[in-house]
Amino acid sequence: MNNNKLRKKSKKSNTKASIFIKTLFISMAVFTVLIFSGVLIFKSIVKPPSIPNLEDIAFLPPDGESEDMLIGNGLRAPEGFTADDRKEEFYTFLIVGLDGGINTDTIMVASYDGINNEANIISIPRDSLVNVKRKIKKINAAYPAGTIYGDGKDGGINQLKREVKTIVGFVPDFYVCIDLDAFVKIVDAVGGVDVYVPLDMKYDDPYQDLHINIKEGEQILDGKNALKFARYRKGNNGRNIISDYQRIENQQAVIKAMLTKLLSPANILKISEFIGIFNENVYSDIKSENMLWFADQLNKIRGTDALSTYTMPTSGTSGLPMYYEYLDEDAIVELVNKTINPYKIDIEAKDLDIINGK
Repeated sequence: MNNNKLRKKSKKSNTKASIFIKTLFISMAVFTVLIFSGVLIFKSIVKPPSIPNLEDIAFLPPDGESEDMLIGNGLRAPEGFTADDRKEEFYTFLIVGLDGGINTDTIMVASYDGINNEANIISIPRDSLVNVKRKIKKINAAYPAGTIYGDGKDGGINQLKREVKTIVGFVPDFYVCIDLDAFVKIVDAVGGVDVYVPLDMKYDDPYQDLHINIKEGEQILDGKNALKFARYRKGNNGRNIISDYQRIENQQAVIKAMLTKLLSPANILKISEFIGIFNENVYSDIKSENMLWFADQLNKIRGTDALSTYTMPTSGTSGLPMYYEYLDEDAIVELVNKTINPYKIDIEAKDLDIINGK
């Protein structure tokens, strides 16, 4: 009798185990199908961006600025370059940081090489001399001029594109315009940034309600303090002054630190949150499906070695009264071809329009 009960229990146990195993396999199969379907849906929605047409004449000067009609020649690429000359999966970006309203505090040209999974950023000094007719011939005056005399933000971006082309030889494929609030939100979303602060930063400006108090050394900065670190120029009473080039280095340090945080496993899972912040706070012509593609590409970048930062080479300053930074044409050609040139053929000095300040 006991043996029969044991046999019955054994049969029931085997039946339960069999049902469990079958359920497990069915669940795994369904899960696999869902994952596979998700990948297919993801790949059908997320696409690499299309390169803007070379034939687009989108860089007409703002109203009343017809004397600057020849800036950039109204072309995206150097004269004679064609779409067939483009490198495969190579994209370029104009990155603009606005320091309140229409003032361009940061101007960069970046590239992403989807074949080699590498990125490069070249920072352009704000006081770089450009060949224009307006009274203030600094590159950071391009966006305000285009905004005021052109079509708002679009006019500002187009004017800056045209003037950047005279420096690098081509118009970047896409633009990303970030204001102060967006910067703070993005840094906070990644959990702050780890940077080395090279000196004590103590500065108070009650008129701007700006108060900076950051100690020298390794720091984890939240959004507000990261912004203060990136904006810092000098301390109270003219102490601890840094040059514009040191300031650019600080901005590049923040960008590298942000990339490191973005690539952490915890933040990779928050990509949708970052894209939401981007859509709400950043002015750009990158479409949502393309944004997702670029976000997916972050997984292929390993460490900050995949991101290299540079500063546009200069050859000296004009001094008083304007302190223009003269650009070094030969060094720029070499740097552009080494890093951000999206074409298989080299850009040459004749493709630029740089005033020789030597």
